[in-house]
Amino acid sequence: MRIAVVDFERCRPKDCGNFLCVRVCPVLKAGVECIGENKETGKPFISEELCTGCGICPKKCPFQAITIINLPESIGDPVHRFGLNGFRLHNLPTPKEGIVGLVGANGIGKSTALKILSGELKPNLGFLEGEVDWRRIIERFRGQEIQNYLEQLSAKNIKAVYKPQYVDSLPKHVKGKVRAILKKADEEGRMDSIVDQLDLGSALDKSMDELSGGELQRVAVAAALGRKSDVVLLDEPSSYLDVKERLKLARLVRAQEGKNVFVVEHDLVVLDYLSDWVHVFFGEHGVYGIVSNSLGVRAGINEYLSGFLTSENMRFRQSIKFEVRPPKDSTHRVVRFEYPSMSKTYDGFSVDVGAGVIRAPEILGILGPNATGKTTFVKMLAGAVKPDGGEVDLGLSVSYKPQYIQPQDMPVAALRIKEDLKTLFGINYLLERNLTELSGGELQKVAVAECLSKQADVYLLDEPSAYLDIEERLKLAKHLKRFAYENATSIMVVDHDILLIDYLSDALLVFEGEAGVSGRAQAPLPPREGMNLFLKQMDVTFRRDPDTGRPRANKPGSVKDREQRAAGEYYYG
Repeated sequence: MRIAVVDFERCRPKDCGNFLCVRVCPVLKAGVECIGENKETGKPFISEELCTGCGICPKKCPFQAITIINLPESIGDPVHRFGLNGFRLHNLPTPKEGIVGLVGANGIGKSTALKILSGELKPNLGFLEGEVDWRRIIERFRGQEIQNYLEQLSAKNIKAVYKPQYVDSLPKHVKGKVRAILKKADEEGRMDSIVDQLDLGSALDKSMDELSGGELQRVAVAAALGRKSDVVLLDEPSSYLDVKERLKLARLVRAQEGKNVFVVEHDLVVLDYLSDWVHVFFGEHGVYGIVSNSLGVRAGINEYLSGFLTSENMRFRQSIKFEVRPPKDSTHRVVRFEYPSMSKTYDGFSVDVGAGVIRAPEILGILGPNATGKTTFVKMLAGAVKPDGGEVDLGLSVSYKPQYIQPQDMPVAALRIKEDLKTLFGINYLLERNLTELSGGELQKVAVAECLSKQADVYLLDEPSAYLDIEERLKLAKHLKRFAYENATSIMVVDHDILLIDYLSDALLVFEGEAGVSGRAQAPLPPREGMNLFLKQMDVTFRRDPDTGRPRANKPGSVKDREQRAAGEYYYG
């Protein structure tokens, strides 16, 4: 089954010399019109019936906008298709008792599946002409677990609440004070408990446009969980949240009773912690997505990392493995610089950091709750913020990728990014795009590549995993390790993804304190010691999966959890 997909966002006919793909097609030259200009969209269309799959037009396209691929006939017709030469989704997740997690790369249909399950999007079964009758849709899934769910959905007997992926735009659509908004959403009479569990008390008297990203996320989740519903669908609920907030949210979601809950999540630790079942999504970004059978959470995540689905006998990529590392010997790393004890006091907030050393090559992971001074510390090192007691001149040049990226109105090509980093981060196809047109993940990769392209003594990356999917995060980790060791340089990474920090770090700097009031940190610690200190603050224990080596959070009160707490070992590295 041959499919041809055109990414209309990437496609720029005028910039490639007016439909280069049409001009190079040998089938068209032979007199068969398998490709041409779509007069409605101004972009090319490709006939999947007439295309021979020669592969010339995808290779010639300068924007990597065309994909032609052969899918196995056994996959069957799509559940939904977005127009001529558009993305298509095969299969749907199955509602089950408990929490169903959806795991997979960006752009392969997870949000589309949630919209179908919520009733927001009616599946068209791949037919582009006219609306598909519900009876035909139900017949398509006859005999499967999801059949009854779709029957109830078609009869409007299911009330679903959907928490969208991007919460940044909420203030544009939802106005007013948080207290009033949550009161209106409190259809089950338990909003006070939800607000308490999500630490939203200090945000109640703020307007929506005054909230931080983390506050917006927690308000959106609180509103979704407070409504009377049969189904709750949460699309990336941990974005903008620190580790402690993520674990609190996971515990709250697990406490939902009498509801079907679906969660899309790119933090594997959080996904593992809150899910009972997992569906693996695989395919090709923007081209097609396939939903696996339902799997137990451990088996599902492990098979996703292995790249091989046992029950379906299908390999969809190479395996991703975690290195179970012994304590690292730091003698081969030279001391790049020493910094003194530093403190900084603002109106209502103070931070104190003990003296320490930064080595090279080294990646220093920085962990801690939001608003405890991590970014302030880095700015003091860089000389952008003066500590109390006078300026500390370490003679360092720092390249800094901030937490919140403000894109300028300019093309990506105008940035000074090294050629090898363009290739390494896979951003060559973005060069002609404007920074303001990029998605969150695309902008993140461009910003990291630009940061590493500068000549500096220390590179600081503040939350580089934001908007990246799981595979992109692990690729990022590999790229950063290679960059640090090949260039014998120091990189400091602030992030809330424990899996990423665990994979990356040669040493850890752990911040603690009260968010927005005070923060403090000791000197950098070895990974095991630092992670043990951090997880004790978070009140959670971790073990390693015996098959993949990935860190897993123990369920509270489990035998393993009790054993590790009794031994004072919150982290088994």
